[in-house]
Amino acid sequence: MSTTRRWGALLVLCGAIFLEGIDVAMLNVALPSIRADLGLSTGALSGVVSAYVLGYAGFMLLGGRAADLFGRRRMFLSWLVVFVIFSGLGGLATEGWMLLVARFVTGVAAAFLAPAGLSLVTAAFPDGPERTRALSIYAATAAGGFTLGLVAGGLLTPLGWRWVFFAPVIISLLVLAAAVPLVKDDAENERGKLDMPGALLVTSAMSALVYGVVRLEHPSDAPLLTAAVFAAGVALLAAFVLVERRVQEPLVRLGALRSAPLLRANAGALLFVGAFGGFQLLMTLYLQEIRGWTPTETGLAMLVVGLDLVLAPTLTPRLVGRFGVTPVILVALLCSAACYAVFLGAGLDWTYATMLPGLVLLGVAFTLGYGPLTMAATESLDESEQGLAGGLLYTSTQFGTALGVSVVTAVNVAALSGETPAAKLSAVHAAMTVPLMAVLLGALITALGLRRRSTAPSEPVSEPVRAEV
Repeated sequence: MSTTRRWGALLVLCGAIFLEGIDVAMLNVALPSIRADLGLSTGALSGVVSAYVLGYAGFMLLGGRAADLFGRRRMFLSWLVVFVIFSGLGGLATEGWMLLVARFVTGVAAAFLAPAGLSLVTAAFPDGPERTRALSIYAATAAGGFTLGLVAGGLLTPLGWRWVFFAPVIISLLVLAAAVPLVKDDAENERGKLDMPGALLVTSAMSALVYGVVRLEHPSDAPLLTAAVFAAGVALLAAFVLVERRVQEPLVRLGALRSAPLLRANAGALLFVGAFGGFQLLMTLYLQEIRGWTPTETGLAMLVVGLDLVLAPTLTPRLVGRFGVTPVILVALLCSAACYAVFLGAGLDWTYATMLPGLVLLGVAFTLGYGPLTMAATESLDESEQGLAGGLLYTSTQFGTALGVSVVTAVNVAALSGETPAAKLSAVHAAMTVPLMAVLLGALITALGLRRRSTAPSEPVSEPVRAEV
């Protein structure tokens, strides 16, 4: 593949991952309007979010493996079409159940789409500085999509909540039109068959575990059922491991999971992204429910976090080339910890200028964290297993987001002692310790992987950089 085609394909793939982020963020902003128009209960409204998460996290490993076996380009294009159709159907929904079905299938489509897109990036760019830069741009676009989605959702919702579904359809069609001529799959696919027993078991296990995590938002609501869901998820996961040890062509090669760098990278991604999911929820509560800001003002306030879109393509590859992947990830986790520590002291009269240093720190954290974590998670596996690598990474981030939001919600509800602004702020302070502890744990896990850099600072950046997490 020529250099021009490679970078053109990267632009298209970035458009797809940006679409996935902006789709989720815009929906979150529009939830109150959806409830008012369709007359949804609080439980049904929560189900609109959970349905997407269940589809995404539950089918992600299957989607990653399917990309390796059946062709990354084929999976990318076909599931992008599914994404377009069901996103549009969500915008046409007139009943709650229609919206739930549309969001679940959209999540499934994203589960096949995301790992295929990531593996196409790693397959198109040779290992070394060029791939480092490409992954930095790709990861920054993914993170930026969520941040910009908050703003876009705030601007579109006043025009009608259905536009948060129709806007992704328009973007998807543009991406699809550009992807057909530009995106090629030069990698040779494995010759094999899909492990259907393993696929059914791991999909059921991940769906059960994610559903259990979502139920943690309301720990007093049928706790025995929550415990039973978790027990079922663990049992199904154990059965999956037993099946994978015996089948000739496993869905997930268990030997890959013995890689310490791979495990540290995925644990770091789970904690890093999960902490941000919890923080974003708390910021919404703080700015809208306590301070009385509008959704548009809230989205604009968070816009500075998207500075990684500007910095990551240039700054991150230089830092990775000079210091290696692990130190850069560690600094990212510590920057995010500093941000969350700042907001532990958030006051009822804080100006935006007071909040800005903490939000800038978070933008720096995303600049330094998202891309290197992606590099670390993909470099530990062979080229033929890049779909699996993407599946593992996105499973970790999606599971982390669900866990972060659920635990933060549970702590916030438990700490709430009244309906006054002061009582609500005290509960937000208590819940803010959750993302802070998560990224500090991530920093500790990452620090365990620190080793002497294989490339000295004085050596040229053009030398390949391997992830040592």
